[in-house]
Amino acid sequence: MARSPETTREYEGKPVLVTGAGGFIGSHLVEGLVEAGARVRAMVRYSSTGSWGFLDSSAARDAIEIIAGDVRDADCVARAVAGQEVIFHLAALIGIPYSYESPTAYVRTNIEGTLNVLEAARASGAARIVHTSTSEVYGTAQRVPIDEEHPLVGQSPYSATKIAADKMAEASWRSFDLPVVTVRPFNTFGPRQSARAIVPTIISQCLWGEHIRLGSTHPTRDLTFVDDTVAGFLAAGSAPHVAGRTINLGTGREVSIGDLASTIMGLVGRDLPLDRDDARVRPVASEVDRLLADPALAAELLGWRAETSLEDGLHRTIEWIREHRERYRVGVYHV
Repeated sequence: MARSPETTREYEGKPVLVTGAGGFIGSHLVEGLVEAGARVRAMVRYSSTGSWGFLDSSAARDAIEIIAGDVRDADCVARAVAGQEVIFHLAALIGIPYSYESPTAYVRTNIEGTLNVLEAARASGAARIVHTSTSEVYGTAQRVPIDEEHPLVGQSPYSATKIAADKMAEASWRSFDLPVVTVRPFNTFGPRQSARAIVPTIISQCLWGEHIRLGSTHPTRDLTFVDDTVAGFLAAGSAPHVAGRTINLGTGREVSIGDLASTIMGLVGRDLPLDRDDARVRPVASEVDRLLADPALAAELLGWRAETSLEDGLHRTIEWIREHRERYRVGVYHV
């Protein structure tokens, strides 16, 4: 992934915590930090199976300290945060469809869990906290490209809890001078992403199905490859004068879900029928029709810009999914 030498040097020997470290973006971030020379503590969600998520098979697993727990547990979070100079907070419930079914779980994890991280960081005197937001907090674009001053609209229980978490981070900065910066990724995709997300949903059906079932195909998304998103996180964790800021991480380019499906079919070499599945359609007032980032502030404050083309990112994702078919249930709708 593209990272400046200055960013890499900033992490050499530094104690760093990543919450949500076993997940899609979190595991890539852990590997990037290890590569940069950080002393990484990875907080993963406790499982009776002892699973560390994607860190189980990571080449970095022997170079990191693992803490298994839950961000909803303030005592566990305090133990994880203790002694860490930089904290990357990625732990969250992220599936939008499941937030319709279990909104309370999203409140407890995304809002209360974030509060636990912020309070522990304040008590420990951490030098930098990078809080993870999402482009979903903007709702359907009221103007494009979407800059950081765009209104926030809770169009799903998920996005509402992320707005609240973002505001807790903002309040911690304003009330307690906590050195927190909020990064707002726009639709990250890449290897390891689960089938609950649109890119692996289309790819897995295209590889092994006889047709592609989707919800609405007219919405547009700004798709950012995971290596670029991780580079943005690393820059946010080390850049000067960004405490209290919110920064978009997006490409400034958009693609409709329908056109995305056509592009993936072309890359895979299959031409399949595209069927509407009503079970996958969001409630009308909850559908986010358009997301297109303005990445100018990230370029100004972080020196960051997305460098991976959509086609290259999709090719790399297709190859990973092709090699890990056991992780995908074709024809099953994952909420």
